[in-house]
Amino acid sequence: MVLTQALGLREIRITASRRKANVTMTVPLPTDTTRWRCTLCGNLTRFDVTRSSKVVEYVHLDLAGEPKVEEREVVSETIESVRCRWCNAVDQVELVDRPGAGS
Repeated sequence: MVLTQALGLREIRITASRRKANVTMTVPLPTDTTRWRCTLCGNLTRFDVTRSSKVVEYVHLDLAGEPKVEEREVVSETIESVRCRWCNAVDQVELVDRPGAGS
């Protein structure tokens, strides 16, 4: 079963398997006026984020051969899952308003 719901420019995708208790969830990124909150335990500050990124990097090698990334452009990035560090919930993270965001 696959459920997809558009949220502004971002998308939430939940995939559930009947054979396994495997849940993959792409959640929207927080903005200047929003933040993540675990609906299960109320955590607002500690999350493990799994993301996939496609980047273009300008790598400069010094004369000894040591690489250094001097420029990095993120072409695309997807948050695959956000897990609450307090209660270990993966499917319970939502976006809520930040305090004072409306002022």
